[in-house]
Amino acid sequence: MNPFSSGTRLRDMIRAIRASKTAAEERAVVRKECAAIRAAISDNDHDYRHRNLAKLMFIHMLGYPTHFGQMECLKLIASPGFPEKRIGYLGLMLLLDERQEVLMLVTNSIKQDLNHTNQYIVGLALCALGNIGSAEMARDLAPEVERLLKFRDPNIRKKAALCSIRIIKKVPDLAENFIHAAASLLSEKHHGVLITGVQLCIDLCKISTEALEHFRKKCTDGLVKLMRDLANSPYAPEYDVSGITDPFLQIRLLRLLRSLGKDDADASDTMNDILAQVATKTESNKNAGNAILYECVAAIMSVEDNGGLRVLAINILGRFLSNRDNNIRYVALNMLMKALAVDSQAVQRHRTTILECVKDSDPSIRKRAVELVYLLVNESNVKPMTKELIEYLEASDPEFRGDLTAKICSIVEKFSPEKIWYIDQMLKVLSEAGNDVKDEAWHSLIVVITNASDLHGYAVRSLYRAVQAAGEQETLVRVAIWCIGEYGDMLVNNAGRLDIEEPLTVTESDAVDVVETSFKSHSFDLTTRAMCLIALLKLSSRFPSCSQRINDIIVQYKGSFVLELQQRAIEFNSIIGRHQNIRPSLVERMPVLDEATHSGRKAGSVPAAVSTSQGVSVNLPNGVAKPSAAPLVDLLDLSSDDVPAPSSSGGDFLQDLLGVDLVPVSSQSGTNQAQMSGTNVLLDLLSIGTPPANSSPSTIQVSPSNADTKSPVDLLDRLSSPSAPSVQVSTTAGSSPMLDLLNGFPSSSPIAVTEGNGPAYPSIVAFESSSLKLTFNFSKKPENPQTTLIEASFTNKSGEVLTNFIFQAAVPKFLQLHLDPASGNMLPANSSGSIMQKLKLTNSQHGKKSLVMRIRIAYKVNSKDVLEEGQVNNFPRDL
Repeated sequence: MNPFSSGTRLRDMIRAIRASKTAAEERAVVRKECAAIRAAISDNDHDYRHRNLAKLMFIHMLGYPTHFGQMECLKLIASPGFPEKRIGYLGLMLLLDERQEVLMLVTNSIKQDLNHTNQYIVGLALCALGNIGSAEMARDLAPEVERLLKFRDPNIRKKAALCSIRIIKKVPDLAENFIHAAASLLSEKHHGVLITGVQLCIDLCKISTEALEHFRKKCTDGLVKLMRDLANSPYAPEYDVSGITDPFLQIRLLRLLRSLGKDDADASDTMNDILAQVATKTESNKNAGNAILYECVAAIMSVEDNGGLRVLAINILGRFLSNRDNNIRYVALNMLMKALAVDSQAVQRHRTTILECVKDSDPSIRKRAVELVYLLVNESNVKPMTKELIEYLEASDPEFRGDLTAKICSIVEKFSPEKIWYIDQMLKVLSEAGNDVKDEAWHSLIVVITNASDLHGYAVRSLYRAVQAAGEQETLVRVAIWCIGEYGDMLVNNAGRLDIEEPLTVTESDAVDVVETSFKSHSFDLTTRAMCLIALLKLSSRFPSCSQRINDIIVQYKGSFVLELQQRAIEFNSIIGRHQNIRPSLVERMPVLDEATHSGRKAGSVPAAVSTSQGVSVNLPNGVAKPSAAPLVDLLDLSSDDVPAPSSSGGDFLQDLLGVDLVPVSSQSGTNQAQMSGTNVLLDLLSIGTPPANSSPSTIQVSPSNADTKSPVDLLDRLSSPSAPSVQVSTTAGSSPMLDLLNGFPSSSPIAVTEGNGPAYPSIVAFESSSLKLTFNFSKKPENPQTTLIEASFTNKSGEVLTNFIFQAAVPKFLQLHLDPASGNMLPANSSGSIMQKLKLTNSQHGKKSLVMRIRIAYKVNSKDVLEEGQVNNFPRDL
């Protein structure tokens, strides 16, 4: 007999495949066998059809194509005998799926088998429909399946329930037809039918609101009774698992109770007692008991509020964290993250155990524990938790340091109670894992240091010590080099020394040594070495005795192969050697950086130093002016204005770096404009990158290609009209050259707002709340009726001092608004003082349209941010 004829048995084919030693031999065996099966199909061999299909299923499981045998499945299903139908349905479920068009041909056969007198054939049809039934088949066969839910045999009812789950998922509109039948299954005694009935009810609740309400009213009491009977039932060998009666059924009952109790107080009250009983009496020594406890905790967290039950549930999760099984600890951490939104105080009690999980050997548990710790941190526990995390950072695995460092930096930045603590913690992180710290974190540290004028000396001395101890951390070196360049004189002179500091003796030569060592280190990249060059230039002015030594260091790099270093070395050498008279003004200290440019910091944690007495006035053609770079887009809801952002302007590379003596050069339409990047403020400030092109000193030409440029005035420029030709920028006398450093804008004289001698206008109360009153006084110049001069007076009506006061305003496009800096940023309590600020309004539609203004006032009360908004519509008509 031919071993590959259609009459060979399946075991002979398997034996031949196993005997093949290579993949090629296996393919040859399969190819010969498939050829024999095709020949048998062509000959319409009835006797061996079921045997050939069995071999095809095995070949399919080996990964070979078997589509040519799909019609054989349909022929076997249509056969009258049970053995043929069994192989046919098995092949149907294995060789086909619901996307096959051939499947529609079998719908009538399945319908006939669902009505068959043989319950085993009915079971085969239900299995096939429950596994591969399509939406069309579900609609056609749903009445038969619904009828079989009441069949006499429990196995058929169980299979019908499972088939019903697929039908309602494929066709949700049919869910209502199964509600009453599913409810009747909950009174079954057979556990197999009961489990499938409960699962059907769970899926019905997810799909149909009507089903959910029906089960809440009709079935909640019965489910609670059933759960109580299971929890208190004696030993039943048929359903016992590790001494627990049918944990599978208990878990599904708890899931159904969770669905019914969610957002329903009455159902929750009904099940509270049984949930408490399951939580306290279920054994936790076995995995089956832990599974029930986990579902019980999930149910308690989902039902309506019950403080005692939730504390009990969180305590169960706390016990899970002490379990040896990693899977149990992982699911406990996941559940605790969800429980935080429900009862954070109860979760805080397990803080110590959660911190221990951060040190676990399993990386999945470590990562999840760090995420949970991040959510646990608040103002009251930030110091001890940060200390624990930094201590663990010292011993953590290298691959885990990135995530842990990012979380620590975010925690410190978000919840820092004071700036000195923030600086200390960031120095510890930089010393331990500086190379894993993201750029945004050390940029923010520099911004905070610049804003803490009383901590400049402390910061530079702390950084000097840290670099001496851990000089291989490049990010730490960058921050230290920047601070030494800015505050090197304070380092040498011990200026601003705090009581908590230890004495430190540093000479000018020592400070230069740190920068020189970092500069010559081959392990540091271009950014660090460029920062070192800038620091050396600044130290040449701060340390005149070391000026020649610094110049010698810089001269060595005039022939550097790195163009950036070569250009800087040549320019800086020229400044030191030829421009002694302007060097002190070129290298003066950087202005205070705006903390608002660094997102993620919690309001009030590290107070933003926003100066209202020395601000930058920005005139925009659409009439929006404000003293800071915070956006006012939402004030007028002008998000639809799609205005291109301005390109950067500047002068000589070094002059653009330091913002002094800019030489204006008119920009041509074909000139390539260097775009500014506001996302990396520090690198812009240090001018690390391509020098910007020059443009006109008084205007910024709007270029559509620069619409996505992020500059400090870009957010304001978005408010200007699409046709606006330019953006006027002026700085007040004495203001810091912030915009010069970032944009290369030249300094110009402020617009003076003087009192006119025109007709008198009545004062108005522009805005008034429970704590604040704003009054406008008006004046005009007779020769310029379009311009209105406004003197705004802010008075504090409350009994608390208002700090960090900022006034912002926005007007429609037919108006132009200029704001002068305010007289202060603190309002004393009980109207004992006021803040004055002058505004200048120009109405291009004077006599046609009246003045209107949207205002926003921000301040802090007891370190809490307050924001008030309003609209001024009561301007005198003649204005």
